[in-house]
Amino acid sequence: MSTPAIIVTVAAAVIGMELFAWWAHRYVMHGWGWAWHRDHHEPHDRALEKNDLFAVVFGAMVVTMFAVGYLYSDLLWWTAFGITVYGFIYTFIHDGVVHQRYFRWVPKRGYAKRLVQAHKLHHATIGKEGGVSFGFVFAARPERLKAELKRQCEAGIAQVRSSSLEADRARQEAREIARV
Repeated sequence: MSTPAIIVTVAAAVIGMELFAWWAHRYVMHGWGWAWHRDHHEPHDRALEKNDLFAVVFGAMVVTMFAVGYLYSDLLWWTAFGITVYGFIYTFIHDGVVHQRYFRWVPKRGYAKRLVQAHKLHHATIGKEGGVSFGFVFAARPERLKAELKRQCEAGIAQVRSSSLEADRARQEAREIARV
C-alpha cells in the first residue's frame, strides 16, 4: 500500500470506530450487553469492571484482524492499526480524563472539558433506558445534551439521578442570583 492509502485507511478506521463505538454503546452496551456495562454506571471502588470485558472482546477481534491482515491483506492490517489508534485515544479520554482511572486531571476549559461534561451527562441517567452522548471522542454541546435529557425525562423515557438534577438546579439558582 502507498503511504497516502495507509494514511486514509488509518484515518477512516479511527473515524469509523467512533461511529461504531456510538452504535455499540447505544444498542449493545445499553441493550443486550447491559449485564456487563451496568457496573460502569454504578459507583464502586474496584480497579476493574465487568464493562472491561468489552475491551477484551474487541481487542481479540483486532488481534485476529492483525493476524489475518499480516497473512493476506495490507488493508486489513492497517485498518486494525487504525482501530488500535482509536483504542488508545478512547482509553486516554474515557478511562484517563473522564473517569480518572490512570491519572488525576480535570480539564477546566476547551474541548476536553466538553468531553467530560458530555460523559457526566451520559452517566446522569439511572438504568439503560434513554440517555445522551453515547460517543466517546465527539461530544455535543452540554446545553443541547441537557435539553435532550430534560425532554426524555418529561416524556418518561429516561430517569435522571436526583443528585444530577439537584446540582443542575443549584447552578441555575446561582446564575439567577448573580443576575440580580
